Amino acid sequence: MLSALLHPQLADCRRLFLRNFEIMINIGVHDFEKRGEQRVLINIDLYIPLALSTPNQDLLDEVVDYDFMRETVAQRMAQGHVHLQETLVDDLAAAMLAHPRVRAVCISSMKPDVYPDCEGVGVEIFKIKDGV
Repeated sequence: MLSALLHPQLADCRRLFLRNFEIMINIGVHDFEKRGEQRVLINIDLYIPLALSTPNQDLLDEVVDYDFMRETVAQRMAQGHVHLQETLVDDLAAAMLAHPRVRAVCISSMKPDVYPDCEGVGVEIFKIKDGV
């Protein structure tokens, strides 16, 4: 797997990531999915320019806090039911890109309990902020 850091617009970035963040969320288009929560795994990669994420004094406010990713997911979940994983990752990507230090984002969601014969089904999106 090639790193997005090889992309010319991201060569001066560091990657901040959140792996397999397990959430219970109301998601799905089928009636049975609308009656309860499903387990979803979220993966997030944020690409942040080194100039905006290299601490000089070893202080948290010099970098993007990991809590930003978790809180953004929680805020989206609080908005209620979502039909599609595509909508979920698009909403999360837009919220992540709204952060002034974030240049690009890669987000995936996976429903691990849909089919018994595979690890899961999901969707992934990669976006670079316009004007970079």
